[in-house]
Amino acid sequence: MLNALRARLHQGHRTLQWPDVPAPVMPERYRGLLAFHPDKCSDACRLCADACPTDAIRPPTGPQGQGFQLDLGACLFCGACEAACPTGALHHTRDWRMAASDRAALHLTGQPLQLAGALDEKLRKLFGRSLKLRQVSAGGCNACEGDASVLTTIGFDIQRFGIDFVASPRHADGLLVTGPVTENMKLALQKTWDAVPAPKIVIAMGACAISGGPYAGHPEVHGGAESVVPVDLWLPGCPPHPLTVLDGLLRMLDRLPAARLKDVMR
Repeated sequence: MLNALRARLHQGHRTLQWPDVPAPVMPERYRGLLAFHPDKCSDACRLCADACPTDAIRPPTGPQGQGFQLDLGACLFCGACEAACPTGALHHTRDWRMAASDRAALHLTGQPLQLAGALDEKLRKLFGRSLKLRQVSAGGCNACEGDASVLTTIGFDIQRFGIDFVASPRHADGLLVTGPVTENMKLALQKTWDAVPAPKIVIAMGACAISGGPYAGHPEVHGGAESVVPVDLWLPGCPPHPLTVLDGLLRMLDRLPAARLKDVMR
């Protein structure tokens, strides 16, 4: 017993203290939010679009990047576009804040990403201090599922915010959907959604759940969660970092301190 107490004292505070303090800066190798610099872009160049494996990039059609668009919801964060760009017009930042309330907000043209806003007052009163989610893997590769599980470990401890995963949809306030929604999972997702008591919410986690990811257009895939259920929060990434997920959830519940809402970590 004494050895266990000594070990605990030696380890100190193991849980991430964000959002009460600024989050740690991500390592250089982390590929976060993509930044686009129109002044560096050539209208005759489409190398980034040709390199993208999911056709998430619409190349510029005019000078200084006019017409350029990046679908962050389809991006796999593979780094191929950044490597292909000869001028540095596209590059990954270390900013993990990418959650959005609107699918259209994930279509970037060089303007700042409109981050997720809070739910309406009625839903915040219901879910603000206790949010139970049923996770549905709708054909995922287990990367997003793994990072969702990481949120329950001591490092992130999502339960300190009153957020937890439950086994039954009848005990849930909403769904966390991962995967592109395969044909075999479409009915299961619909039945799970139907079993959640109203009012309820849906969170699409990862490129597959948002757009179908690399499987978009396949006849056995339905192109993401929105093809079956209404989505309230979009979490880009392949997979999204646990901080991206946690940040999105806390923004949706209006649980972030005001100072953290404007933190810049690029």
